[in-house]
Amino acid sequence: MRVLCAFPEAMPSSNSRPPACLAPVALFLALLLHLSLSSQAGDRRPLPVDRAPGLKEKTLILLDVSTKNPVRTVNENFLSLQLDPSIIHDGWLDFLSSKRLVTLARGLSPAFLRFGGKRTDFLQFQNLRNPAKSRGGPGPDYYLKNYEDDIVRSDVALDKQKGCKIAQHPDVMLELQREKAAQMHLVLLKEQFSNTYSNLILTARSLDKLYNFADCSGLHLIFALNALRRNPNNSWNSSSALSLLKYSASKKYNISWELGNEPNNYRTMHGRAVNGSQLGKDYIQLKSLLQPIRIYSRASLYGPNIGRPRKNVIALLDGFMKVAGSTVDAVTWQHCYIDGRVVKVMDFLKTRLLDTLSDQIRKIQKVVNTYTPGKKIWLEGVVTTSAGGTNNLSDSYAAGFLWLNTLGMLANQGIDVVIRHSFFDHGYNHLVDQNFNPLPPQLCSRVHYTVHHQLAPIKKENQTGWDSQGQARAPVPAAALWTGGPQVQIQSLASTKSPEG
Repeated sequence: MRVLCAFPEAMPSSNSRPPACLAPVALFLALLLHLSLSSQAGDRRPLPVDRAPGLKEKTLILLDVSTKNPVRTVNENFLSLQLDPSIIHDGWLDFLSSKRLVTLARGLSPAFLRFGGKRTDFLQFQNLRNPAKSRGGPGPDYYLKNYEDDIVRSDVALDKQKGCKIAQHPDVMLELQREKAAQMHLVLLKEQFSNTYSNLILTARSLDKLYNFADCSGLHLIFALNALRRNPNNSWNSSSALSLLKYSASKKYNISWELGNEPNNYRTMHGRAVNGSQLGKDYIQLKSLLQPIRIYSRASLYGPNIGRPRKNVIALLDGFMKVAGSTVDAVTWQHCYIDGRVVKVMDFLKTRLLDTLSDQIRKIQKVVNTYTPGKKIWLEGVVTTSAGGTNNLSDSYAAGFLWLNTLGMLANQGIDVVIRHSFFDHGYNHLVDQNFNPLPPQLCSRVHYTVHHQLAPIKKENQTGWDSQGQARAPVPAAALWTGGPQVQIQSLASTKSPEG
C-alpha cells in the first residue's frame, strides 16, 4: 500500500483546509508512521519533480506499509465517545433523537458512550415523568414542552430494526434551542471557572431519551453515577443510584456502570476528600447493589476515573487497587494536554505535550500491574484543551494533530479503549456542533472507521449516511494495527503549480 502526500513547509492556520491527501487512509498511514519509528528504513528513491521558480517548497512523504503481521489488536470499541450531563442543563438532551445526530454516531459504532463528566457528581435521579407545563406564548419552553407530542407527528421516522424514536425537528424549534443553549453556556462557564456546580435532576423520561440515542446509534451506554452523595461517616450514599438502577432494570436497559468522575478533585469541588481505600469500598458497595438485580448481575463496572497521574492521584489509585482492583473490569483515567485558557495554535505541535501522555501511561500501568497484572486500562474523557476548550482552536483542524497522536500512542502502548470528550456538548471540545455538523477533529475520528470497519455493500447512499432503504449501514469489525512499515522517505522538493493556483 503506497500513498504520496504533499505538505506545505509553513504550519497551517487553525481554520485552513487539510491537504488533499488527508483522506482517512492517509491519516491512518500517518498514524502508522508514528507507531513504527523503530521499523526498518525504506528505500531512498528521490521522486523526480520539476522545480518551478518562485514557488514554495513542499515536503513529499512516500509511505510503504506492510499489513501482514499484527503488532497489537485493539478493542473493537477502541475509539468511543462521551456525553457530559450538562446537556440536561442546556436542553440538548431533548434533541438526541435527531436523525442527523443518530446517523453521525452510527458512523462511529460499535463504540461505548460514557455519560459522565464534571457534573456527574451533582446528578440526582428522580423516578418521575416530566411535570406538565402550563401553555404560554411562543418561546423555547412553548416548543420544548411539547417535544413528546412532536415525537408522534409525521416528522418522525420509525427505525424498523429497533423501533427507535428518530426525529426531524422543526427549524424554529432548533433555533429557539440554540438561543436557550447560548444563554445556558454562560452559566455553565461561570460554574466551571468558579468551581461551584449546581445540582442536576435526571428524570425517568430524560434517561429514556439518553438510552434511546445510545441504542439507536449502536453505542453501549456507560452511566457514571454520583459518588459525592456521602453519609456522615463518609461512606457512599447509594439511595439515588439504587432508584436509577431499579428503573433501568424495569426498562431492561443494557448499561454498564461507573462511580464518580475525577475523585481526586472532590476536596476542591465539594470540600470533602475521598481517599483510594474508601473509594474502593464504595465500588464494592456498588457491585453488591448490582448483583441482586438480574439484568445487572454481570454488568461491567469501570473506574476509578482519576485525573492526570500526579503524586496524590497515584496514591489514590494505589489505595483503590488494593481494595477494589479485582472488582472493576477496566481501570480508567483522564488526560488533557493544554490549559484551554492560554492555548495557542502552535501548542498543538509541541512534542513535549506528546511526551506527557506516554509518561502518564507508564505511571498508570505500573500501579495497575502491581495489583492486577494484565488488567485492561482505558483513557476516558480525553480532551486536547481543558476549561471547555477554546473557540476556533480546539474545535478546529489544528486540534486533530494531538488527537491523532493520542490514538496512535494509546493503541501502540496497549490501552484498550479511548473515550473522546465530547460527541455533542457545550464548549469547544465537541465533535459535532449545534447545527449537527461534524467539526474538523471529526476527520481524525475517521481513522477509527478505517481501522475497524469495512462498509457493507450499499447501492445508493444519501448525504446523511443512510442507504436507499433508509437503513443504517452495517460495519464489519476488522480491528488491527500492523508492523513492517511504514517505510518512509522525506524529500524536500518543489511543487508544480496546480490549475487552481
